[in-house]
Amino acid sequence: MNWYEKLNKYFPVEEMKSKEHMETLLEEKGDVYYKDEGPHHVMMYAEFDTFIFIDYVWVSSESRGQGIGHQLMEKLKKKNKPIILEVEPVDYDDTDTEKRLHFYQREGFTHAQSIGYSRRSLATNEENNMEILYWSPSDESEEEIYEKMKQMYETIHTYKDEEIYGESYQPVDEVLSYDENRDSDNIFANLNGMNRLN
Repeated sequence: MNWYEKLNKYFPVEEMKSKEHMETLLEEKGDVYYKDEGPHHVMMYAEFDTFIFIDYVWVSSESRGQGIGHQLMEKLKKKNKPIILEVEPVDYDDTDTEKRLHFYQREGFTHAQSIGYSRRSLATNEENNMEILYWSPSDESEEEIYEKMKQMYETIHTYKDEEIYGESYQPVDEVLSYDENRDSDNIFANLNGMNRLN
């Protein structure tokens, strides 16, 4: 399996970029968009001047628990910039969503509760709600993380979207919102509550 097939098997269709989109980013945005690949992992990420965005991380199931994910995070943390990523809300029927959240919690990520993120999938045409997690070496505010997410969305997620998919993703202001009073539970608090139940 090549790197794209590995990601495609693991991530839901509504979250996946097309292979053409990712290859275009690697080729044309190669100063920002990177692939870190090994026999048991694939990580796609964008590195900007002031932050890093993790697009996808896949670690093979047979090598989980060997610290590969931790090593990948450590490598990014050494760059001393905030690290931002999108996660699915916990799906109680999908243990992988829970495992992923536990992993990011152990790695010291924070849930940006003020940031709303809802994007229509071009693959399924359905609204896809995601939560934003971030790790910050210098105590960035959620508002600063929100501004960085907007930059990433316009640079990476919508890059040549019309050319590649035949239609455009929604504009950033329809997708991302910032509200300090947003009605959102801490995704990690729910997780810990689940542990007590299980």
